[in-house]
Amino acid sequence: MEYLKCIVKETLRLHPAAPLLGPRRTSASVKLGGYDIPSDTTILINGWAIHRDPKWWENPEVFIPERFEDSSNTDFQGQDFHFIPFGFGRRACPGMQFGVVTTEYVVANLLYWFDWKLPAGEIPENLDMAELYGLTCHKKTPLRVIPHFSL
Repeated sequence: MEYLKCIVKETLRLHPAAPLLGPRRTSASVKLGGYDIPSDTTILINGWAIHRDPKWWENPEVFIPERFEDSSNTDFQGQDFHFIPFGFGRRACPGMQFGVVTTEYVVANLLYWFDWKLPAGEIPENLDMAELYGLTCHKKTPLRVIPHFSL
């Protein structure tokens, strides 16, 4: 189950449900990245880009769940500003803990009770993992797999 938690974290890092976090408003003038941002300005935070920043992540485009094995301090609470799949601060997702626990439970049960196969003629190398981006992320082409009950 510990490795499954790493897989969930890595999946949310690479494929956040909401790539753009909710709008924020600056409370004071600030200079950020060489830009002057006046107070009372509405800003959007690009969580997708933060999760793929090579300054924070080694091989940021590659799915490597092991990167979370030794980082028990990297959590969903938004205190690590390089990993913010549920936002951060007062406006973080209130259902974060429920969502994570539910995801782990459902995925664990699906993996335990079923063997998953691709349809006839399909090979894993040909799977299209492209995504469509907007306010939410989803696969461009649906993943089609066949569950085989295993006992």
